[in-house]
Amino acid sequence: MTPGRPVPPPLAKPVYPAPDGPSAGAGTDAAGVLAAARGAVSSDSGLVPLTVARRAPAADDVEIAIEFCGLCHSDVHATRGEWGGKVYPLVPGHEIVGTVSRVGSAVTDFAVGERVGVGCMVDSCRECDSCLDGLEQYCENGMTGTYGAKDRRHGGTTQGGYSSSIVVDRRYVLRVPESLDPAAVAPLLCAGITTFSPLRHFDVAEGDVVGVVGLGGLGHMAVKLAKAMGAKVVVFTTSGPKVAAALELGADEVVLSRDEAAMAAADRTIDLIIDTVAAPHDLNPFFRTLRVDGALFQLGLPSEAMPPVNPGALIRRRIAYAGSLIGGIAETQEMLDFCAEHGVVADIEVVGAGQLNEAYDRMVAGDVKYRFVLDTSTLQAPAEEADA
Repeated sequence: MTPGRPVPPPLAKPVYPAPDGPSAGAGTDAAGVLAAARGAVSSDSGLVPLTVARRAPAADDVEIAIEFCGLCHSDVHATRGEWGGKVYPLVPGHEIVGTVSRVGSAVTDFAVGERVGVGCMVDSCRECDSCLDGLEQYCENGMTGTYGAKDRRHGGTTQGGYSSSIVVDRRYVLRVPESLDPAAVAPLLCAGITTFSPLRHFDVAEGDVVGVVGLGGLGHMAVKLAKAMGAKVVVFTTSGPKVAAALELGADEVVLSRDEAAMAAADRTIDLIIDTVAAPHDLNPFFRTLRVDGALFQLGLPSEAMPPVNPGALIRRRIAYAGSLIGGIAETQEMLDFCAEHGVVADIEVVGAGQLNEAYDRMVAGDVKYRFVLDTSTLQAPAEEADA
């Protein structure tokens, strides 16, 4: 396990002359489209039918006919106004899989009919050190989220993937391997890359021991990815019923973290911990399970303050406590290719548009194994005028 592995080089490429053939598609004079969608019109409206105006594809744009979009817990927070600052109407969704329907005149790296994906961001400044290093998620001028963000280049607010189509600059579009189930790929574009990035940053390999705290949407992906990298995986959970589920996913061991004897037995046995829990919890017992030069990556973002960290636990074993945010475009493409090579996808339940509000309630209640995915073919037809 080597800390600080560099990311792959950025995917951004120079603009080429317009290609020939049917995939050349749109230029700046092409027509935009009205897309069917589901979104919120207020913090308490639930998800209702909407129509979204999608821009005409410019020279560097890719228009995507969306097939599936994953449901992320952050979608619930955003649409219900729990994170504040959102503009309504708001169409959520940042785990998008579909096929290319048109491309701009300067696009040579994507063709009509190709299966593609869009994750949590659709733009960044492209000029800061982070962007130039392929770390667009840490853009020093702020990345542009796939929904609910100010669109710095086109104006207005970005609208996400609970819709029939979207238009995205080619630099932020990903190739989806044809060997993978497109519905089960969708959560890889958030939950998958969020767990893959810290595992890759520490260059996890055969012989390493990876601990996973929590077994939800993020945790189940951490188990699958760490196992595919050759690591031994130990799941920490407070829930006895999740022991069998963790073993079914491929975990080698399961530790009930409320069992003091079990936690004591795990002392100095773990190289890297991926903590996916989004509720306040005490990290100090987990630090004691780490070996010298171990690390704990915090991926869950609790809404309330966490118990204080004992710095002595870090100092005595040169332990690193770190955070990580999704991944850059190049690293996300690397993750998709890795998943194709190893047959890794999310465990999902596909829902229709009419089931979205129920799915949100079930997510809040923890009643999902492990991710919901919207089948966009169930959306209504778009109206004649746009709502957003």
